[in-house]
Amino acid sequence: MIKQIKSLLYFPIAYYFRFFAKIQLSIWKPTIILVTGSSGKTTLLHLIESQLQDKARYSHLANSSFGIPFDILGLKRKSLTPDEWLYLFLFAPFKAFKRPYKEKLYVVEADCDRPFEGKFLASLLQPNITLWTNVSRTHTVNFDYLVKNQDFKTVEQAIAHEFGYFLENTSDLAILNADDDLIKKESQRSKAKIKYISQKDLSDYKILKDHTEFKININDYSINLLLPKETSYSIQMTLALLDFLKIRPDFSFSKFTLPPGRCGLFKGIKNTIIIDSSYNATPDGVKSILGMFDQYPSDKKWLVLGDMIELGNEEKEEHERLGEFVSSMRLEKVILIGPRLLKYAYPRLTHGHPELVSGSRSSRIEMPKQVRHDTVQIIKFLMPKDALDYLMNNLKGGEVVLFKGARFLEGIIEHLLADKNDIKKLCRREKVWEKRRKQWGL
Repeated sequence: MIKQIKSLLYFPIAYYFRFFAKIQLSIWKPTIILVTGSSGKTTLLHLIESQLQDKARYSHLANSSFGIPFDILGLKRKSLTPDEWLYLFLFAPFKAFKRPYKEKLYVVEADCDRPFEGKFLASLLQPNITLWTNVSRTHTVNFDYLVKNQDFKTVEQAIAHEFGYFLENTSDLAILNADDDLIKKESQRSKAKIKYISQKDLSDYKILKDHTEFKININDYSINLLLPKETSYSIQMTLALLDFLKIRPDFSFSKFTLPPGRCGLFKGIKNTIIIDSSYNATPDGVKSILGMFDQYPSDKKWLVLGDMIELGNEEKEEHERLGEFVSSMRLEKVILIGPRLLKYAYPRLTHGHPELVSGSRSSRIEMPKQVRHDTVQIIKFLMPKDALDYLMNNLKGGEVVLFKGARFLEGIIEHLLADKNDIKKLCRREKVWEKRRKQWGL
């Protein structure tokens, strides 16, 4: 009931803040560069920031119908607790007429978590330039009814149509993924000049222990972070944007950083290496990170995988696909956490061994079931606290452990860091998340 009420009130309340954000935009009048897509948006925004630096303002940690108006108005949510809303409602009218930001470029990340969000944000922002990375099954639980009502044949088409409102409202330039047929179809709605980017221009990709190398066309790029192969789209989009703005690029991307929870590299206990990609888990995003990890140079790779959420009718299919993908990887151990992975991915991982699929599904699994599938040890838990206990007791030293997915994996990582000062570098540090992790025993 509470969830339904929140859903009904989402846009009516968002319109309140949008009204005042529109006033502030009319005073500020920046050139708006919009970054969107189902995955890879944040990486693209930070690649652009590494080049433009203080020439632009950036919508960090704000990509929704609430977050973007808050960012325009200069309103901040710190604790994410309900009592903050009184302050936000009271100060929004005053912030509408504040002194505008000094930057004349506004690089804003925009998502489409639900139907109407693309239209809502596109009409507010009216971007000059749009960069669109991809379309995939994200937040599909909110779009399933459009397929059921026969508004669209597939949920991907429904999602792409919502993103398409950004193109419809773009005035100058759209930089698009040429390898995505849904994006190409939606590009017909745009009156702006279109620049296409393709993976075909990527001729080499290498993951090393602490950095990534790309060869795009004839140029080499060495970036001091662990990045999936798909980042080549974002590199090319960034360079295309700079060319349009007539700004000389820093081809080394020396100032590029990423927010917490996106392939952060940490020293763990017992001389282990932790790769923290715990911030989110969309199907394509998970696959790209796992593809990266598969090429990581180590013989002792452990994967800690949490559920993918908000997938609705596509939940079963996507977790089964994930199980099949993981089964093809070169890993020493796979640790599954969550009911969706246990129900759908685990049978695919143990395909050909039906005797290993049976077993009870209690609310808390104290002792893991372990199986050998070729050379991979597969271990499953329902709750993250049990997985933490297992890791604390079974890490021997020298392992490289990737964390990806939901179920508060950042709460597990906290306890595995060699330097506890690194805890502040993890995602979800707000009080509301601390409280929830404690409720889960983390």
